[in-house]
Amino acid sequence: MSNVLSEAKKQQVIALGRLGWPLRRIEQETGVRRETAGAYLKAAGIGVRPPGAWGRRPPAKPANENGVTTGSDAAKPANTVNPNPNPENLSTKGKAKARTAKPANENAVTTGFGVELSDSEHESPQPVPSISLCEPFREAIELGLSQGRNAVGIWQDLVSESGFNGGYQTVKRFVRKLRGNQPPQPRAVIITAPGEESQVDYGTGPMVRDPKTGKYRRTRLFVLTLGCSRKAVRLFSFRSSSRIWAELHEKAFRRLGGSTRIVVLDNLKEGVLVPDIYDPALNPLYRDVLTHYGCVALPCRIQDPDRKDQASYCTSLDMFDAS
Repeated sequence: MSNVLSEAKKQQVIALGRLGWPLRRIEQETGVRRETAGAYLKAAGIGVRPPGAWGRRPPAKPANENGVTTGSDAAKPANTVNPNPNPENLSTKGKAKARTAKPANENAVTTGFGVELSDSEHESPQPVPSISLCEPFREAIELGLSQGRNAVGIWQDLVSESGFNGGYQTVKRFVRKLRGNQPPQPRAVIITAPGEESQVDYGTGPMVRDPKTGKYRRTRLFVLTLGCSRKAVRLFSFRSSSRIWAELHEKAFRRLGGSTRIVVLDNLKEGVLVPDIYDPALNPLYRDVLTHYGCVALPCRIQDPDRKDQASYCTSLDMFDAS
């Protein structure tokens, strides 16, 4: 990659630098080398964090003045009771009690209250294994698991379709038993500060009657999800264009009562004209709208699907508004 950046890429690096991003993070998200990004930030008058100044461990705690070790062994008090006392050191009264103690019966158990229980009285009845309420619905639950459904979705299907009267915890325990010791699947965990990042994408919406033609049409589902709280705004649209894409962002910002500093988007044509692994070209209209709201567009890099966890939210239609 050349050291001379395009004007859009330069403005993106400067905007991220003003947000306080370190050079390492700017390089990971934009693909611009730290040396190049640092040169542009210095030219714009933005301070750059010196390398190696963050993440150092604090100095070790000095030893106590008296040289006393505060480890776990030293903190334990000394045991003042002899666990195995010598019988010769016992008092006369204690020896008398030891001699007069009644030996336990071979078939009885001596309790602390002086009551002897026989073997038949001491044995507790064997517990009867209970049958789960989910057992009659085993086939439906196994079918849901094979389709990738989780315990919440399976429980909702059983209640609405099969008349299941049990609770969610019952289904959760039964699903856990059916899954067994399966290895956990890797998932991308994205941690952001409140108000720092939002993720946008298009999904497939349901069939909705068009008020103009009176016929049912397939809609597109616009989803904007906050990176910290995962609160999402979902909007429907019959058509898609650069203008509609920008208007949906404005509606989502009004619904949330503000905008985030960074908007992470996929390489769809409404937001990115030319996808590129290092320097994607943003749509001018979309870039100007985000600049008006003080946002920085951050397109996902090609072949990096774990950067944006948005696909699971596009399929959820429990909260929506018709645009």
